[in-house]
Formats: sequence, structure tokens, C-alpha cells
Amino acid sequence: MTDEVADASMEHYAGRPSSHYGSRRAHARRPKKRRRVVRAVLGLVAAVLAGAVGTYGWADTKLNRDVDLDSYGDRPPRGKGTNYLIVGSDSRDGLSQGDIKDLHAGGGGGRRTDSMIVLHTGAHGTSMVSLPRDSWVTVPGHTNPATGKTSGPTGNKLNAAFSYGGPRLLTRTIEYNTGLRIDHYAEIGFAGFVNIVDAVGGVRMCLERGIKDKKSGADLKKGCQTLNGKQALAFVRQRHQEAEGDLGRTKNQQRFLSSLAHQAAAPGTVFDPSEIYPTVNAGLDTLIVDKDTSLRDLTTLFRAVQSVSGGKGKQINVPVSGIGIPTSKGSVIKWDEKQSRRLFDELRHDRPVTMPRERPRK
Repeated sequence: MTDEVADASMEHYAGRPSSHYGSRRAHARRPKKRRRVVRAVLGLVAAVLAGAVGTYGWADTKLNRDVDLDSYGDRPPRGKGTNYLIVGSDSRDGLSQGDIKDLHAGGGGGRRTDSMIVLHTGAHGTSMVSLPRDSWVTVPGHTNPATGKTSGPTGNKLNAAFSYGGPRLLTRTIEYNTGLRIDHYAEIGFAGFVNIVDAVGGVRMCLERGIKDKKSGADLKKGCQTLNGKQALAFVRQRHQEAEGDLGRTKNQQRFLSSLAHQAAAPGTVFDPSEIYPTVNAGLDTLIVDKDTSLRDLTTLFRAVQSVSGGKGKQINVPVSGIGIPTSKGSVIKWDEKQSRRLFDELRHDRPVTMPRERPRK
């Protein structure tokens, strides 16, 4: 640059205030700053998604897919919609002797069912149908895996099917007595149940009366409160303080499951990997599913339960005609033949369920 040009250039800018130069520099910096912010945000989103996907993939590989629902023949034809069988068992896997004593879980061997719910999703929403474990049903012919002894069809409590033949015989018995085809099976034991409740920070329940039960360990006050894992397990297991016994317990179980789904889906837990990991991991150790169930299926199940808790579905107990009926197998619950057949027909054909909704208790 010549001296004349330089002087002219200086003269051109000499009359402008110094702030003008700062403004030019600020405008130059702003696009760079915006780009840095955008990159940071995109990086954060990518990290969250990568963490969520990674957690999802890890959890899917950890699922215990021990149950083969197609390993026996003579199953009902596929109906419309999807049927999930949700089972809470008294499996003590994952519990120490101290845990068993603390949770009043007993010391018996094997595992039995504490709750059984058929969840149906379809064109008309979601229906959760509780099947009391003392239901009087026909257990199909089977071979006892423990003894190798073969038995023909016989009347017994629904819980006995699980004791004799595990998930396979339980599913087969439910299909035989309802005509529904079970598409997916999900079972969780004591340890997984307690861990999941604790992982979500407890579950808020409102009780109409205080509950004190030595067998389950329940010691709960009347009113609204947040139950931790130990308290929640005692609540869903106790039945001796219920006027309807096992039937009353199934209603409590439905209420609790809906509240748990609502609590677990609270904002802030869905997209944060640090929250997803402990919640998912908490239940995997004692979660048993069928060989065709993926984590995506479990997510669908969870969302369906959540929709019921939000009032977009029905919570139903199978219609009964008698409670405490004496039999050679002890006191049982008998289903109302006409009404239960109508209910299961509606579910099988995915028609609107005409059974009245269970009124939730505050």
C-alpha cells in the first residue's frame, strides 16, 4: 500500500467513532458464538440419545427369555389385539437370607404366583384383568417336571398350575380356561419388584385405612404416603386384612401397578440415561419373559399400564360367583361362568369391554 493510499484510508475512517469498529468485531464474533452453542446443544442431544440407545441395547441383551409359549400344542387361535400375562412371583432369587427375613418372604423353596394380570391392548384401548390365584380352574393334563409324573386334566387353584409346571403350565391353564391366546409373558420376583420401586423413588398411595399384617410385614398408616420397596411388597402381598381376601388383594395390586407406571414415567426419567440405567437394571435380575418378547414389547406393555392409570383403560377383576367355596384343594374363588365368558369373548375379538370399570379408591 502506498503512503498516499494509506493516508486516504486513515482519513476515510478518521471521522468515525471507535464504537463502530467494536460493533464490526462483535458482529463477526456472534455467528461464531452461535455456532459454538448449536454444536454444544447438538453434542448434548447426541450424548443423551447415544446413552439411551446404549442402555436400551444393553438391557435387551440381559432379558431372561426362558419361556417358550409355543412348546406345547393345542393353543387357542390368535385373536385381535395383543394379550400380555403379567405375573408377580414369590421367587427369592437375588435375595440374601437377611433380605428374606426383612421382607417376610418366608423360606419355602420353588416359586409361586402372588399376582396374575392379563393385559389386553387393542382398538378400544387397554383392559387389565386380574385373575385371583385362588381361582378354581381346570389344569390341563401335564407332566410334573419335578417328579416326572403325568396327570390328566383336573380341578385346582390357578396358583397350583404355576407350582406344578411354572410359566408354561400357568399360561396353558389360563389359555385353556379363558380361550385367550397369550402373546407375551412377563414375570418379576420379589427382589426385582423391591428394587424397581426404590429406583423410581417410591410410589405414592392413598389408603382408606391403616393396614397391619404380620404375615406380609405390612404396617401402614391411613392416608396418602410414599411406599418404599419393602412397604410396597408388603402392601401388594397382604390379603388377611382384606374383607374380600384374595379378591381384595388383586384390586390393591392393580391400583399399585397403575401408580407405579405413573411414577416411573414422571418427567425427567425417560430421556436421562443416568435415570434410565438404575431403573431398568433394578428389575432385570429377576425378570423372566418369553422368547419372543423384546424390550420394545415391554415398553409397549408399560405404556399400556400407564394409559390405564391415566383413565384411558379399564381395571377389571374377573367376574366371580362365589368366594371362599370349600373344595378338596381348600377354599377357592369361582368365576361367574356367563359373565366371565362374555368378558373373554370381548377381549378375544377386541370388542369394547362391557364390564363396569373398577372404581379407583382414593
